Amino acid sequence: MRAFVLADIHALNLAEQVIAKANHAHPADVVLRHELIVERRIAPELKRAVSRAVFAYYRWIGWLPESQALQARINKAIELDAQFQTKADSFSDEELISRAVPAWVSGEMEVTDPWVRALQCEPKLWLRARPGQALSLAKELGECWVPAKAPLADALIYEGREDLFHTPEFHAGKFELQDISSQAVSVLCEPQPGETWWDACAGEGGKLLHLSDLMTNQGLIWASDRAAWRLQKLKRRAARAKAFNYRSALWNGGATLPTKTKFDGVLLDAPCSGIGTWHRNPHARWTATLNDVRELSELQERLLAHAAPAVKSGGKLVYAVCTLTRAETAKVVASFEKQFPEFQRLDLVNPFKPSQRSLGKLWCWPQECQGNGMFVAGWKKS
Repeated sequence: MRAFVLADIHALNLAEQVIAKANHAHPADVVLRHELIVERRIAPELKRAVSRAVFAYYRWIGWLPESQALQARINKAIELDAQFQTKADSFSDEELISRAVPAWVSGEMEVTDPWVRALQCEPKLWLRARPGQALSLAKELGECWVPAKAPLADALIYEGREDLFHTPEFHAGKFELQDISSQAVSVLCEPQPGETWWDACAGEGGKLLHLSDLMTNQGLIWASDRAAWRLQKLKRRAARAKAFNYRSALWNGGATLPTKTKFDGVLLDAPCSGIGTWHRNPHARWTATLNDVRELSELQERLLAHAAPAVKSGGKLVYAVCTLTRAETAKVVASFEKQFPEFQRLDLVNPFKPSQRSLGKLWCWPQECQGNGMFVAGWKKS
């Protein structure tokens, strides 16, 4: 990787351009996506080199002296990335904990050696095949495999170099790009064919499409989000995936709900600090703040309180966030249970450790699931 980037000055210049433009208001992954669209004529392997260089820079920024020119720091980050992939033990635990994450994080969650080491690894690209089609899809795509002890039946890892969004299999709706932890959330919901569900913060619909598959496209799913453009993307994705058992409506998270329907299940995949995605999006480590965590915790409590009345008696409420801070996980759960004693904790089985059961709360750590960090809580309404 180092020689490849140094050999192409255009790729190095482009990586420098992305990093120079990225800030709190303009996340690096968004800037990168935009710049690669503008530079659409460059070869796919150069696009991959630019992406890896940008993410390596933010992964190893704690090791890079600001006195050096930006291009020199980028190349140093690439060297460190390659060193870690081959000789991870050459970095001490103390060094990684002190340099790889902001200091404030240790006051908000448990910062362990295995977690920080997982953050420094390149993330795996997970796919979700249509039900029962994982093995056949792996053969069609190539360079794609089902883990030997796959925790989820339809999950695959892709290690090829193709742009999957341009493959005929993608356009035929045979798979979705979806992290393994996000797939686990829908599985933990256990939706049944014929039920009525509400995906309250549906976004662009990744979990909704999975819920639809698990329900064999039977029953009904309401999808809501505060942004109309996200629901428009959901509409296009659902058409490609042939998921037709849903309706969509705007919802700003307030007490006025998008429908008077009472649901068998409500999934609240709430906005969060995203700390669970820091291995995949290392720039976010340096833009997220303690104040963000506290403000989001308050928002999550409000969203849960507003969504709870939509659950029918005997129905389920599932809360999920791709973060691991106490303020956004245990604190939110405690606040909700104090306010809504009629909701009793569900018995949750850890998909990544089937022998491990948790009453109401489940943490999924990147070093255990090889995906994003995720927290899930679940209740049944009496």
